[in-house]
Amino acid sequence: QVQLVESGGGLVQAGDSLRLSCAASGRTFSSYAMGWFRQAPGKEREFVAANSAGGRGYYADSVKGRFTISRDNAKNTVYLQMNSLKPEDTAVYYCAARSPLYSGSYYLQSQYGYWGQGTQVTVSS
Repeated sequence: QVQLVESGGGLVQAGDSLRLSCAASGRTFSSYAMGWFRQAPGKEREFVAANSAGGRGYYADSVKGRFTISRDNAKNTVYLQMNSLKPEDTAVYYCAARSPLYSGSYYLQSQYGYWGQGTQVTVSS
């Protein structure tokens, strides 16, 4: 069982930066792929970024070059550094964990069995 707790959301202006954190419980964090998803008002939840157990990053086209996902296995934490934020980045951001038993696309929500409660990011223009 993995429990995830996100933090770091808030209200910022366009062009600002934020860093989201996701702290995970469990002793096998390093073997899990970690993902970030987001859900804007009235829209479906969408993939933002993922970090494989080996540390490789995957990004949605909409955030590529602006967001960076990273992890610190010693702290059981995954981060999402968000730069050059835009109003369209406004959403609730969710952290998710994918068991090493899964081997499908990192972009699919169905691959992730554990989810955090979400943290709100609001970007004003």
